[in-house]
Order: sequence, then C-alpha cells, then structure tokens
Amino acid sequence: MDDIDRAILRELQSDGRIPYADLGPRVGLSPSAARQRVQRLIDAKAVQVVGVTDPMAMGGQAMALLGIRVDGDARAVADALGERDEVVYSVLTSGGYDLFAEVVCPDPRALLDFINDVVRPVEGVTAVDNFPYFGIHTHRFAWNV
Repeated sequence: MDDIDRAILRELQSDGRIPYADLGPRVGLSPSAARQRVQRLIDAKAVQVVGVTDPMAMGGQAMALLGIRVDGDARAVADALGERDEVVYSVLTSGGYDLFAEVVCPDPRALLDFINDVVRPVEGVTAVDNFPYFGIHTHRFAWNV
C-alpha cells in the first residue's frame, strides 16, 4: 500500500460513494486510474466498501459502551447479547473487562432498563459498567491510513 492508496482510503472514509471523476483528481490520478486502484484494493481484500447506518439517525437517542465482566465463557455472553437489536457490536477483550458491547436505545430510561433487565440477568455476567455517549449526533469510524 502506497501513499496514493492511503489517500484513496481517506477519501472513501469521508464519502464511500464519491464518483471516480471526483476521487481521481483529489488523489492525483485520472478517474479511470482511481477506479483501477480502488478495484485492486477491493480484490486484494485490503478494503471493503459497505453501508453503515447511523444509530442516532435511526431513532436511537441513548448510546453507551458497556464494559462487562463475566464469570465463565464470555463468548456465550457475547452471543446472547448479539441476538438483541439494541447491541450494535460486541468484542471480547483480555483487559479489565471480558467484553465490551456498544448499545443503542430509544432514550436514557430504555438504556437503563436494557442494562438492568437484559444484560445483568445474562448467565455469567458479574458486573456492568456503563459509559454513555452524550451529545453525539453522528457515529463515524475513521482509521488513520
């Protein structure tokens, strides 16, 4: 991956639907060369172009990262939580928490109810720490490439 590939990826992170006619000049290539570069990155599985929803725009008004401690198999807890619509993603860790889960709920009360009525009763869950997101109206991931 060279500097032009990284420039292409930065542009795609900003707008995954950018026309090649706009992308090429921004990264110092012709539109056809930009298209070839993007296709090469996709074929090499170095990049995947997907649609990502913004949970806040979809009606969720309360987001939080849950740090979950588990006694037993954290994978089973992740699987149980992964079946819930409120869970955006979960990830196993090897640090102070056994599992992180990002959740989206319609409002703060629903978030509290989800933690107390859904997460805490899952077999193996011993502790849940709630890290709510306040004032966030967009949800974007960008990696420094």
